[in-house]
Amino acid sequence: MTRATIAEALGTGFLLYVIVGSGIAAENLASDPGAQLFTHAIAVGLGLAALIAMFQPVSGSHFNPAVTLAFWRTRSIDGTTAASYAVAQIVGAFLGVVAAHLSFGENLVAISSTDRGGYGPTFSEATATFVLVLLILGLVQTHRTGAVPAAVGAWVACVVFATVSTGFANPAVTIARIFTDTYTGIGPASAPAFLAAQIAAGLAAAVVAPVLFVPSQPQPTNA
Repeated sequence: MTRATIAEALGTGFLLYVIVGSGIAAENLASDPGAQLFTHAIAVGLGLAALIAMFQPVSGSHFNPAVTLAFWRTRSIDGTTAASYAVAQIVGAFLGVVAAHLSFGENLVAISSTDRGGYGPTFSEATATFVLVLLILGLVQTHRTGAVPAAVGAWVACVVFATVSTGFANPAVTIARIFTDTYTGIGPASAPAFLAAQIAAGLAAAVVAPVLFVPSQPQPTNA
């Protein structure tokens, strides 16, 4: 495994540790559903921003097969790298769920019973993922990578609270959350529609981004 692949596995694993762990904590500490969701959203957004900042110099901090697919589609990475990233992300995400369960004394693996089916959640996933991938590609193509951690963390916190699906926006996250029957779980029957929406939205963003965002050019200096 390369350093970049290890970084993708670790980053995605820690992200799921935060997602599942903050969901369990929010449910245990607050009785109001709004307070639960708000605190969960803030924790996920801040955690993601920190993880992106840490691993960005190593792998680019994709942590998301939809993002990786978009970078492959725009020819920023090759197919072998994209495939290794995606596998690392999915494996890391699953291990992150297990680690969160271990921390809170839950069964290490439990299939979710939470139904998240329907047109509304699926459309929410498409929208959340499209903007997420477009945001990342736009910042990268205009040479503003320093803004990625805060911007992505902010958008993810927003969609966790603002969408009926609670903003998964990530195929690795979706697959991993099948294996937690806690606050953040998703039933196996609901997952395929989420996955299809996320992948399609990521590819759509990869088509739109080069049209919208022209790479910035260095400004000439006067001699």
